[in-house]
Amino acid sequence: MRVALAVVVAAVLVLSAPFISQIRSAIRTNFPGHFVTIIGGIIAALVLAGLAAAFLRIRDRRLFRYGSIATALVIALAYSLWQQTGKPEVDVVERFHFVEYGLITFLFYRAWRPLGDDAVLVLPVLAALIVGTADEWLQWFIPVRVGEMRDVLLNGIAIGCGLLFSVGVDPPPSFGVGLRPGSRARIARFAAATVLVFAAFFHVVHLGFDIRDDEVGTFKSRYSKARLGELARQRAEQWRLRPPVVLHRVSREDQYMTEGVLHARARNDFWSAGDYVSSWNENRILEKYYAPVLDTPSYEARTGHRWPDEQRNDAAARVAALAPATGTFVSTANTYPIHAWPALAFWIGAAMLAGAIMMTA
Repeated sequence: MRVALAVVVAAVLVLSAPFISQIRSAIRTNFPGHFVTIIGGIIAALVLAGLAAAFLRIRDRRLFRYGSIATALVIALAYSLWQQTGKPEVDVVERFHFVEYGLITFLFYRAWRPLGDDAVLVLPVLAALIVGTADEWLQWFIPVRVGEMRDVLLNGIAIGCGLLFSVGVDPPPSFGVGLRPGSRARIARFAAATVLVFAAFFHVVHLGFDIRDDEVGTFKSRYSKARLGELARQRAEQWRLRPPVVLHRVSREDQYMTEGVLHARARNDFWSAGDYVSSWNENRILEKYYAPVLDTPSYEARTGHRWPDEQRNDAAARVAALAPATGTFVSTANTYPIHAWPALAFWIGAAMLAGAIMMTA
């Protein structure tokens, strides 16, 4: 029953990803100006309830158990302060992740505690990491949600805090007892699965290409230069009949459009800052590789992102007067870290690591 409960709660957490933005939007709409207060209050209530339940259970080894819980709280607080963005709504959402993954880790810990060996300290971490990676992977596909490696690492810190809290609440009878028969193989299977799940996530979200253009320079994309050309033709045809003028929160995000919008934002930011050369280069990237994003009305820009002729001519004149070197610009518009690693070599490495872990069973 404990295993089933942990799995069900984990599945609900992952599968709720498409609807979380709707819930947040509803809170903002119905309680304007109180989003941070409401989410912060929920966090505080959950943490206090967890602490109260923990202290009611502690009857022996008090110094160790209180110390474990206190360490979890200190680490969580320190990491939250270190990583805070200064944007209250973003920071309070990230702190909510600590509660979510602390709970997931606690449930898996309780499920495997009857094993009675050191596996109870390893298996919950691996299971929660798989859940966290799957959650971030699904978020990456959803408009308005963000899923990237940084968030997986955040989940990892939360999982470590959850394990410390769990040990404080209900510690194993003893530590250092080793692994019982079957536990080593169980750990190896979960560790190998963790490696492969993370590799799949990393491939989808963070593997891509360095696109080199002799006129402009270099920019990163999840797509090859040839694929960008194919997508431009496809989107031009699709959007001619059905322009993306409505944001569907429960849908798959169009990553091609997202990349184009990021270049448009970077172009506009450079222009506002007076960096006309960089702005011009970003605009040339858009014209050459993301033209449908420029010309199609969307929920991001009702008239599209293309510069009026007057502004484009002005930009061209300014750049010509500055006479910059061609082909040297390096775009940083794409906010996701993208690594131009060969996918085959990446997967060979991941498979070898997973295989080596399985051989330790």
